[in-house]
Amino acid sequence: MAKNILLLTARENFIDYLKKSGKSTSTILAYGADVAQFVGFLEKKQITQLATVSQEHVEEFKSFLENQKYTKKSISRKLNSLKTFFRYFKEKGTLKEDPAAQVEHPRYEIQKPRILSKMEYRALRDASRDDIRMAAMVELFLQTGMRIGELARLELDDIKEREIYLRPYESHPDRTVPLNQAAKKALNRYFEIRPQTKSRAVFITKTGRPVLVRNIRASVGRFYRIAGIKKATVNDLRHTFVVHQISSGTSVTTVQRLVGHKRLSTTEKYLELIDEKAEEKVKLEEL
Repeated sequence: MAKNILLLTARENFIDYLKKSGKSTSTILAYGADVAQFVGFLEKKQITQLATVSQEHVEEFKSFLENQKYTKKSISRKLNSLKTFFRYFKEKGTLKEDPAAQVEHPRYEIQKPRILSKMEYRALRDASRDDIRMAAMVELFLQTGMRIGELARLELDDIKEREIYLRPYESHPDRTVPLNQAAKKALNRYFEIRPQTKSRAVFITKTGRPVLVRNIRASVGRFYRIAGIKKATVNDLRHTFVVHQISSGTSVTTVQRLVGHKRLSTTEKYLELIDEKAEEKVKLEEL
């Protein structure tokens, strides 16, 4: 027998479940926002109880998103959030039927990772050269393949003589990555002008506060534009590291360990891009 529970309460319970399951902050925020949007959509139809939601309502929400010009990829992601939401309550026994189970995802072509060419990442280096802090960030991304969140969390004690310690956070365990001469040179150049502050964060603002992820993302995007590089994101620097390392002969298992992929299959997906980049057989750390 389905239990009577308000949709707003169900959303709160779902978020608590995600937190206890160790989901990343970004996942929790995304799922929470998607479910909140769906709840708001239903409220306009005077539907406030979890047990009264039907497959038709989910289909109507999907159509609403299409009419609002959301991309198929965004719609698919929101549907995935709802499917996870309703599956949770179905498995708990709160719902007798899962209203999202039979709703189909819109079909869309999955874009291959964007890999910067040698000319592009050199242009990015040139564009950021006079901004010493950004130049160090770009070099670390290119030479280590670390995530933007990992770079933002770096502390001074994490920088060793020949390696960088990446602290565990959320669902990502800790690991170390090699610190080559190119990255070390860029960091030392930055440390010479880094403001004096009590903060132990490696990258800080002029006022001595840690640089936030969103600010790093925005800054890299600005230097992409200065360098004339189109349709590229911060994550593409990580993609570029992976492909260039594998194409230069580094084993897939080693690259998996360096970038912190949980599954080898995630790293192996980059193999199909190697032939396309066959003309670039140079390791990034040697550039």
